[in-house]
Amino acid sequence: MLTLVRVVVMVAMLGIVPLGLGLVGGRGVEALRRVWFGPALVAAAAQWLPRGVPTAVLAVPYLALTGALAGVAAVRAWTYLADRWAARGAGTAHRRWVVEVAVWTALATPVIGALALVAERAGVRLFGFRLSILALTVAHFHVAGFAAALVAGLVARATAAGALGTTAALCVPGGTLLVLLGFFVGDEVELAGAVVLTAGMWAAGWLTWRDVRPQSPDRVTRGLLAVSSVVLAATMVLALSWALGEATGLPHPSITWMAATHGVTNALGFALCAVLAWRRLGARPL
Repeated sequence: MLTLVRVVVMVAMLGIVPLGLGLVGGRGVEALRRVWFGPALVAAAAQWLPRGVPTAVLAVPYLALTGALAGVAAVRAWTYLADRWAARGAGTAHRRWVVEVAVWTALATPVIGALALVAERAGVRLFGFRLSILALTVAHFHVAGFAAALVAGLVARATAAGALGTTAALCVPGGTLLVLLGFFVGDEVELAGAVVLTAGMWAAGWLTWRDVRPQSPDRVTRGLLAVSSVVLAATMVLALSWALGEATGLPHPSITWMAATHGVTNALGFALCAVLAWRRLGARPL
């Protein structure tokens, strides 16, 4: 299982996140993207070394990098909210805030995965979690945290934040937050998070298939969007079944099975295909 998780994390750190950051834009994001590869490569390589403090130290620059990215998210959120407050009553009703919530989530979540990586590499059971759970957390907050929120924001903007677009852009961040809270509160909250997250990802997948894919200019881009949409429809069923089983004791897939199916397929089939497709579409930065 850990080998599969490490592969997923490498793909996310070295491919999905830097490609996705190019879809966000902004001076702060671009500055971090230019220096991303070095710390990310070292941290990804540290996964394959024996656990210990020296190995954990190798991942610290990546933790600092993702912390800076979360700082960019905070500044962006503060600036946006301050501008909206200044423009109150000016008749500027729009749905941009829906997209912004998704972008803030995408930029803020990798630091959670990076913190889990440093702790797992040090052999420290952060907040009492098993090391295997910390390893899964690294993958989860790079794929379900960063990539899913980013794609939900892109889809919401492309569809003018209609009802389903709003569902995607709000349910993905909300579900991700509930899943994180469920780690500390209990399996029932984690199940609620899985339900909300699944609703958002299914909405994003359906809109991608119905609205975005047909307007794509070439066969390769349409194929990438089709794969990412179909993968979401299937793999989120696995996520629901696992969360339901954990909360109720019903039979459900093992962690190893989830890593091999839900984890790998979501990273490669959904996240990587989606960000590649949106880059090919030439989407203007969020």
